[in-house]
Formats: sequence, C-alpha cells, structure tokens
Amino acid sequence: MTDLSKAGTFKLGDKDVTRMGYGAMQLAGPGVFGPPKDRDGALAVLRAAIEAGVDHIDTSDFYGPYVTNEIIREALHPYPDDLTIVTKIGATRGSDGSWNPAFSNGELRRAVEDNLAHLGLEAIDVVNLRLMFDVHGPAEGPIEAPLAALAELKREGLVRHIGLSNATATQIEDGRKITEIACVQNQYNLAHRGDDALIDDLARAGIAYVPFFPLGGFSPLQAETLSSVAARLDKTPMQVALAWLLQRSENILLIPGTSSLGHLRENLAAAEIQLPEDAVAELDRIGAAG
Repeated sequence: MTDLSKAGTFKLGDKDVTRMGYGAMQLAGPGVFGPPKDRDGALAVLRAAIEAGVDHIDTSDFYGPYVTNEIIREALHPYPDDLTIVTKIGATRGSDGSWNPAFSNGELRRAVEDNLAHLGLEAIDVVNLRLMFDVHGPAEGPIEAPLAALAELKREGLVRHIGLSNATATQIEDGRKITEIACVQNQYNLAHRGDDALIDDLARAGIAYVPFFPLGGFSPLQAETLSSVAARLDKTPMQVALAWLLQRSENILLIPGTSSLGHLRENLAAAEIQLPEDAVAELDRIGAAG
C-alpha cells in the first residue's frame, strides 16, 4: 500500500493533513451534472481513498448538484475523526447545467445549510468562497460583502474555517483583513503556472494552496517533455505531474479526482515519488514555454 506520509503534511484549518487528498468532482455525471454512471463504483473509490490514508476530501453541493455530497455521506458517514471535508459555495446550477453566481447573504447561508444537510454535518471544516467574477479564471471584483457573510456563519459555528477559490492576490489580501484565510484554491498545474508568485507568498504566510485541475482538468496535460520524463522514470505522466506539484512547494495540497479505483491508486502512488533535480528542471520548462 502507498505510504501517503512520504508526501508530508501541511496545516489545513486547525488540522495537519497529508498533502495528497481527493477531489470528489468526478463522482458526478458528465459535465459535473447529474448522477454518476456507476454509483457503487463511486462509493468504492471514496472508501478506498480513506483506507489508503487520505484525510481530506474536496467537494461542493453544486457538483451534481448535491450528488457528490450525498455519495460522500453514504460512503463515509459517520466520518473518521481525522477526516477534513472542504466544500465551496458561491454558485448554483441551472437546469441546463450552467454555473450561476450566488453571492447574496441568503444564497450563501442556504448553500452552507444545504452542504451541512447533504453531508450530514453540524459544522463544515472548511468552506471556500468560489469567486465568479469570471468563471474561467481569477478576475478582480469586490469580495467584502460575501466574505463578511461567510465570516458571520463562522461566528455562528456552522463553518470552522474559510478559504477563497478562483481568487487574485489582491482579493486574498483584502480577504485576510476580514477573516483568517485557511487556504486558496486556484487553477495551477505543470503547464498553467500563473500563480507561481502567489504560491510562494502564501507559503511564507503558512496558508495552504490547493490547485484545482492539477492534471489539466477536462483536457488532461499533454507534453512531449512530460511523457519523456515519465518514461525515463518508469512512471505515468500523471504521476509525474502530481509529484512535480508536491515538490513545487510544501504548502501545496493535492486533490486529484477520479471515479476509477485504478486511477485512484496511480494518483496516490505519486506521494512516494521523488523527482531528480534534472527531471524537475525539464518539467519546469513546460510552464515557461506556456
């Protein structure tokens, strides 16, 4: 069995978690909408992740919607004491699968309450406010009102810790004046390196950085250099991409998602990979070229 402790730990909220976690988005249907094709398979993947030592799971009520949270509850409730569950709010899904901003005080409160109900929790460990000024990436916009509303839910005890997702450096700085920020979740991977400076700044502040789409998302990472390095190390390209992220900075927590037991085991095995310096240097050039 893979030893996830080899990847080390980092603080997420008030817990030190193993740096290799699991993202539940792919447990929903195509386009992150509707039920999975294989519900029993989804349950098995979640249980296998926990058995392997995963102690933090990323989810959201707008995956499905509701689907992934209901599957997590069915698979894992009552939850292990050391499990940290992270969700995100700030959007709703249209009947056509669209992603629609939902930032009013009422919408944010309802989102937290719905997450609690579907997960079977009295308080959520971490709630990320998913900013929607541009659905495709971070964009400047005021966050004071929605973040203050979420901070109030924290004071009420419904939320233990708060994070930001799809956020700019300025928004993070502004957010830290309102409430403690436990983590930042933005798109980042071997080829998408726009947050390089931000990751280093957050590391100095002791704040976790959680890259979504660590393997490229709906369009998996593909690069001749990545394939070449992976072949030389006798690893899969996706394992090498995850190992690169773990070596990039100690504050990076990974949440690769999959609905396949085989892919889950492959992803988790990246925790044990130590990339040699020459391989890291080659891989770094992929992002520079992009």
